[in-house]
Amino acid sequence: MLGLGEAATLKEIRSAYRRLAHHYHPDKHDSADEENNEMMKKLNRAYKVLVDYCNDYRYSFRKEDTSRTYPFDEDLRTWRDKWSF
Repeated sequence: MLGLGEAATLKEIRSAYRRLAHHYHPDKHDSADEENNEMMKKLNRAYKVLVDYCNDYRYSFRKEDTSRTYPFDEDLRTWRDKWSF
């Protein structure tokens, strides 16, 4: 719906939403245009789902998980090893 790839940052999600919302917003077009109104509703739902997911996402700082997710991030490994849980 937002034209995002398989992975996106929260900043990319917001940018895509704003770009499309600007294009389809009812104030930019004839308010009787049902197609634009319906597209805005779909965009709003998609944006809410993605932002809610990002806000509620739980990060794991276990050694196995961080090593697999960030195999080349030396700073994260140093931090993780220093502050063991």
